[in-house]
Amino acid sequence: MRLVLTLLALLATSSPVLAEPAFFAARDGNADAPVLVVYSSLDEPLARPMIDGFQKANPDVAVRYEEMLTGEVHDRIVSETDAGRKTADFAFSSAMDLQVKLSNDGYAQRSDLPMSDRWPQWANWRNTAYALTFEPAVFVYHKPSFKGGKPPASRAEFVDYLKRQGEKVYGRIGTYDIERSGVGFLFMARDQEQFGDIWTVIQAMGAAGVKLYSTSSAILERVADGRFVLGYNILGSYAADWASRHPDVGIVLPKDYTVVMSRIGLVPQAAASPELGRRYLAFFMSQEGQEILSRELQIAAVSPEVSGSNTARTMNALLGAQLKPVPVSPGLMVYLDQVKRARLIARWNEVLRNQ
Repeated sequence: MRLVLTLLALLATSSPVLAEPAFFAARDGNADAPVLVVYSSLDEPLARPMIDGFQKANPDVAVRYEEMLTGEVHDRIVSETDAGRKTADFAFSSAMDLQVKLSNDGYAQRSDLPMSDRWPQWANWRNTAYALTFEPAVFVYHKPSFKGGKPPASRAEFVDYLKRQGEKVYGRIGTYDIERSGVGFLFMARDQEQFGDIWTVIQAMGAAGVKLYSTSSAILERVADGRFVLGYNILGSYAADWASRHPDVGIVLPKDYTVVMSRIGLVPQAAASPELGRRYLAFFMSQEGQEILSRELQIAAVSPEVSGSNTARTMNALLGAQLKPVPVSPGLMVYLDQVKRARLIARWNEVLRNQ
């Protein structure tokens, strides 16, 4: 458990905030240097180490970094492409479904790179869309509330705990509102695929007066101060960041299975400078780039060639089949089907309401 917490403590990241584009001049001083344009949902301050590493290796390239929400990354690329204009050279987003949709709908181009053949099969869709991070969904808990006992370590234990505690924990459980949280919906959809009895879990949470939020921080804040005893399916990167700063926050990777999501990188079909986009993607996938990701961006690396505690390689060695990465494939677009989405949300709301 201590090693698991150490792994997760390095998975910190922040939610996207709209910002003005940032410009990083070429290191060789050439004012007319080619400019790599990046659309990304990752906060620009967090992205700086990767940009810095790329420019050290490519001193003749300037970088224009445009930070935006995940939906905007997708919509900008589509609208600019459809209008016959050039768009970003590289797109990086945590909206796995929208990134794969770009690829599937012809808005991303093939990028055959040095690491393509060695990249995990689940993390590479036809050399057009690559998973570049490894981020699990976890249980979070208020440590003082479990003195003398252990927190639930599986969904069956989670249900049993809620039933046994009854009124003691009523209104003190939190999870994502799947209508408003993209990652919450993704995790719920994967739960439905992985766990045949998932609606028993939802029923138990409903009976326990679960509170729903669109952000991780709203749940983690309440776990940290003891208003909540448990949070279900919380993105591990956010949870680990809070745990590193709030000693009363504990983390469990559910032992029955742990869903893992990723941020996806691709080169748009209408990129103004696709060769620069591929150079940046290749650097992101290189050993140096993945080490920067895990060490300085503090997000777990995917590359099987990178070792260290904050990597998929180490987590897989420790947890094995328990980890269930979300494959980068057209299957992700099921979550964009409005009819299926509406059905899942309607059942979710019905089960919670009926409790």
